Amino acid sequence: MRAIHFGAGNIGRGFIGLLLQQAGYEVIFVDVNKELVDEINRRQEYTIRLAEEGESSLRVTGVRAIHGQNEEEVAQAISQADLVTTAVGPNILPYIAPVIAKGIALRLQENQTPLNVIACENMIGGSTKLKSLVYETLQETERDAAEPLIGFPDAAVDRIVPLQKHDDKLLVTVEPFYEWVIHRAQIKGAVPQIDGATFVDDLHPYIERKLFTVNTGHAIIAYLGYFFGIPTVDQAMRNDYIYQMVKGALNESGALLVAKHGFDRADHDRYIQKILSRFQNPYISDDVIRVGRSPLRKLSPQDRLVGPASQALQHGIEPISLATGIAAALRFDFQEDQEAQELQSSIKGEGIEKAITKATGLSAGSSLFSMIMQQIEELEKKKKEQN
Repeated sequence: MRAIHFGAGNIGRGFIGLLLQQAGYEVIFVDVNKELVDEINRRQEYTIRLAEEGESSLRVTGVRAIHGQNEEEVAQAISQADLVTTAVGPNILPYIAPVIAKGIALRLQENQTPLNVIACENMIGGSTKLKSLVYETLQETERDAAEPLIGFPDAAVDRIVPLQKHDDKLLVTVEPFYEWVIHRAQIKGAVPQIDGATFVDDLHPYIERKLFTVNTGHAIIAYLGYFFGIPTVDQAMRNDYIYQMVKGALNESGALLVAKHGFDRADHDRYIQKILSRFQNPYISDDVIRVGRSPLRKLSPQDRLVGPASQALQHGIEPISLATGIAAALRFDFQEDQEAQELQSSIKGEGIEKAITKATGLSAGSSLFSMIMQQIEELEKKKKEQN
């Protein structure tokens, strides 16, 4: 079996590539980083280190890579593949869609077996989005031919891969925990046999559970840590105020998820505790600036902060801790982050109220808007106390 995986970065190697190799696939990475591609082809293996006591290691063998600009070779590989996956980041999907389309068009001429393309991205509906981008490039006859054979099952993925600092270009450190949930109903042909992947009939609850727990918590730690001058996630979680705010936010989003999706309350409480322990992992020293980057995307109406807070209010849940996280995000002013600078320019040029509306879509008279304004004041008071 052969799997083509777009993105030979840390998530690609340390998560998806690992599980595919363990499932018996020959893994072929596609990446535009020539140095990385050359090193993978030279060694045809790499090491994964688990961020836990003892730091045990795993070897991933029998891998190779293709440079992303070699479109003919990539397309040919897709035409003969058993599975295609991606971990390139949501913003890169438009750039890889044309070559995936080229591979599918070639496949339809010479290979009539089903193929599934799974976008393993930190976004809702990643594969569905990728399908629309791919179909934009295909001819109408190709789209008609692809529909019964080419699946684009959406997925939810979760594994913390911290900032890497290794002399070995291919070594990647990852946390022991991972979750890969795939929408079974969108699969064409047989369900791939991948140990460690979970196939479900309704993916949406799992996507929101991950987004509104892991991503929400991670973002709030990052923005509060940055606000109070704490450099790493694990150090921030040792601050009692930040810990309580994060726990409070996850309890608020958790109450929403239980009410909306029917998750068992006790099971979800255990899930929250597991997530908090992951953030506290002393073997993962993740930079709050890295986690907090792109604040405008993370403050958008449906994303990890405003999304659960707005929905919580609709279910009669008061999202005070979530509002505190939003307030902290508005203070993220890291000089080297373009979105952070756009946000700060908006605050300085238009005032905080208009900037909030512009970033979050919230109207000035809404309950959540008022909570955010109040929590901005509370944060400033807390900072003075801690100084």
